[in-house]
Amino acid sequence: MYIIGGIIKTMAGDDLEDGVIHVEDGKISQIGSRDEIEVHPGNSERVIEIKDGVIMPGIIEAHCHMGITEEKKAMEGDDCNETVNPVTPWLRAIDAINSMDAAFDDAVRAGITSAMVGPGSSNVVGGQFAFIKTKGRRIDDLIVKAPAAMKIAFGENPKVNYSGQGKSPSTRMAIAGMLRQELSEAKAYLQRKKEAQAAGDRFEEDFTKECWAPVFRKEIPLKAHVHRVDDIFTAIRIAREFDLNVTLDHCSEGHLIAQELAQEGFPAIVGPDLASRSKIEVQNMAFKTVGVLNHAGVMTAVTTDHPVSLIQSLPLCAGMAVKAGLALEEAYRSITIYPAKICGVADRVGSLEAGKDADIAIFTANPMEVFTETLYTIIDGQIVYERDKDADG
Repeated sequence: MYIIGGIIKTMAGDDLEDGVIHVEDGKISQIGSRDEIEVHPGNSERVIEIKDGVIMPGIIEAHCHMGITEEKKAMEGDDCNETVNPVTPWLRAIDAINSMDAAFDDAVRAGITSAMVGPGSSNVVGGQFAFIKTKGRRIDDLIVKAPAAMKIAFGENPKVNYSGQGKSPSTRMAIAGMLRQELSEAKAYLQRKKEAQAAGDRFEEDFTKECWAPVFRKEIPLKAHVHRVDDIFTAIRIAREFDLNVTLDHCSEGHLIAQELAQEGFPAIVGPDLASRSKIEVQNMAFKTVGVLNHAGVMTAVTTDHPVSLIQSLPLCAGMAVKAGLALEEAYRSITIYPAKICGVADRVGSLEAGKDADIAIFTANPMEVFTETLYTIIDGQIVYERDKDADG
């Protein structure tokens, strides 16, 4: 497949005007100017010519619950939170994501080609997120990285869920204490395993602790649900204590401590700002947070937290952040290369470069503008949405 023309926003350097992308075997084989790449399509090779549109990497949702909290299915389709045990690190999102959920089609139609999907925030430790593509019927075929993060949560959600059951945690102190206990036990378990293997001794693995191994190896981060300033700092404090990586998800009051967060060096996934202030801890949420953090030097991604905000609104949320002060080019990065880096998959997605997955979104104009239409969505080199064919029924 050849894609020719338009404005190509590579997210890996300068934009290309009237450039060429060549796709082979699901990967980008060439990208450059017309002078650099000769267009010689084979007999069955598709050529897509774009005159005035925007060609960019497929949009990435860095934090959501699509397919694990299904739309229009109430309890029967809600597998987001196992609200009987506050510490459940062994749960895997891939066992509950229904790729037939309508949100997947909505994502594809919006040019969203991949997403980080996982458990909710009712538990202190919720389980393992997965980074997946957005088109396909079998979840195993959609996985880019699993596990991709370990969900932890601070603040109101665990408190409300478990204080209502008459058990811990009912305070922020208990949330932090239970997390420290779990991390301490997992660290000790992994050390015992290491020593046993070094000595050649038999070691019986514990399924409920093995799930922490990639976290302690820093292959995946803690994915911390944090809104309030104090919860943000508690998440960082615990990550530092155990020498772990962490992403600051939601980070609703991040704009109040932007310089401190920049010094800490952890990334933030901001949102859902296109939602009501339904809880006390989100009273200071605002679209300006993304821009303030970004300007301070924090790597930031925008999230809808679907279904809190609908996943198809992701590019519009980035546009609202621009309206509130985020630089336009940084807004493009906040839904492409930055979430790819934050989610640990930038070697495959997030920018248009030779060798990367051919996940490409083509729009009539800037996708952050409300009247912009998606022309094509391409995942792994396959056209999974085409506006004109879709309009024809």
